[in-house]
Amino acid sequence: MRDTLTAEVLRNALMVAAEEASIVVVRSAYSTLIVEGSDASAAILDARGRLVAQSVATTLMNSMALRAALPELLKDVPPGTMSPGEVYVLNDAYRGGVHTNDLLVYRPVFAGGAPAYFTATMIHVSDLGGLSAGGMAPLATDVFLEGLQLPPVRLATAAGLEPAVEAILRANSRTPDKVMGDVRALVAGTAVAAARLGALIGEYGEAGLAAGIDDYLDHTETMTRAALAELPRGRFEAAYPIDDDGITPGVAHHVRVAVTVGDGGVVVDFAGTGPQVPAAINASASQSLAAAVFAVRCFLDPALPMNDGCLRALDVRLPEGSLLNARSPHPCGGRYVPIYAAMEAVFQALSDAVPERAIAASGILQPFSIAAVGAPYWIHLAYDFGGVGARRGLDGPDATGVHFGIGRNSVPQAEPVESRCPLVVESIETIPDSGGPGRWRGGLGSRTVYRFLAECHVTTRGDRLRLPPPGRDGGLPGRVGGFLRRGRDGRLERLAAKVNNVRFAAGEAFVVETTGGGGIGPPGERDPGAVAADLASGRVTRRGAEEDYGVRVAADGSLSRDG
Repeated sequence: MRDTLTAEVLRNALMVAAEEASIVVVRSAYSTLIVEGSDASAAILDARGRLVAQSVATTLMNSMALRAALPELLKDVPPGTMSPGEVYVLNDAYRGGVHTNDLLVYRPVFAGGAPAYFTATMIHVSDLGGLSAGGMAPLATDVFLEGLQLPPVRLATAAGLEPAVEAILRANSRTPDKVMGDVRALVAGTAVAAARLGALIGEYGEAGLAAGIDDYLDHTETMTRAALAELPRGRFEAAYPIDDDGITPGVAHHVRVAVTVGDGGVVVDFAGTGPQVPAAINASASQSLAAAVFAVRCFLDPALPMNDGCLRALDVRLPEGSLLNARSPHPCGGRYVPIYAAMEAVFQALSDAVPERAIAASGILQPFSIAAVGAPYWIHLAYDFGGVGARRGLDGPDATGVHFGIGRNSVPQAEPVESRCPLVVESIETIPDSGGPGRWRGGLGSRTVYRFLAECHVTTRGDRLRLPPPGRDGGLPGRVGGFLRRGRDGRLERLAAKVNNVRFAAGEAFVVETTGGGGIGPPGERDPGAVAADLASGRVTRRGAEEDYGVRVAADGSLSRDG
């Protein structure tokens, strides 16, 4: 069991078990975001709370939550009181969770007569109350406005779902049938992973499986420490702003970080980050941990496994009561805003440390929901992505965002959305000249237009729509996006980045424009051939070529640069 090949086979077998669980959730769920966007996560943990494996689609945001919340479950429900077939659920952001709509579901897997492992699944269910449908609530001033909170409770037994818990979930949802369909999908996913894990216990034996897991977690730690040892020693500091909190427009908040690389590993310390606020721009600790781990891993070997062995090599410090480690009753639903600022701050600190791998700041995902104004409720919850910042030697990818909050998920296809909701997706396109000019250009933002066939409410939670993502080393910022209303007469009205339940009439359109990424290096140093390629592809307009890059376009289409 202790040879490297066997350990690697076992690691992949456990990852496949988790992956199968996430696929089962996607295929069984009712919510559009899950079914069409494949936004589901699954993981396998042991009774010591270690992350053993996660599905390929699982995001660090979700696996860190599943890891952080398991010890909280075990505090309330001791393993010795659990029985085979039981399933547990929680969503408490202050106990490892994310926010009210993200349900974390656990099933104990027994070995030697006691829970030895837990299979876990997690998705954003369609609705669990709060200020707006779909769990957005961008203007919440406390957690109670974000929806139903669940401490660790038993969700199901071998006989089926707990009737009392089902009744509570139904009573707190605008879409009770969809929520319960989502819940059953989560339970089914844990059952499939548990069956696969049981087969591995039978194949390797209880002691053999435990030894194999110990081996490959240790091996991952060794590999991670070796990769970290290649980073230059020193202390590297950076900060990144948040546009505003949605309550007080124009007042920025800041996330600050110091990344210290030493012989013993890496310390990521967010001391100096702004304090928690009574607005939806705070995050729970599990989400901020995910941001830091993701950002550091982007500067390491991408082949490094993601499990508890990796986490041992990183010391992430999150000041309690800050934007990155909020305490009750401060809302955590807007966690994307502070954790993406945290991720960006770490990116910029490590870009200073390793300039040959530098990346400029990016446009981030812009979440929004479109929902019926009354019963019967329908909900479309989605994210559009900004342009990625330029990398040293490479232009930034267009409209993908540097996102670690979503696994397989991409923008849902237009046709399924149109079949489920009274709207038409009129257009989806990238925005020319939106990438920050530079020797290496930032990725473009996108523009999507939804025309409504019925009255509806629009809720948004955007950022980097006032303060553009800056470039590096002489590169220029990306173009900011925004949320807009297009009236029946065609006139455009810009909405605030964070709005709740703005009423749209039938025939009006909602326009989502995402922010482009920053550039790297002076635009005047960009290869004219690259500018010509951008012109040919439509990424840059003639005006952009001339004004941003100083490249003249002659009547015959030939290019020249002054000087």
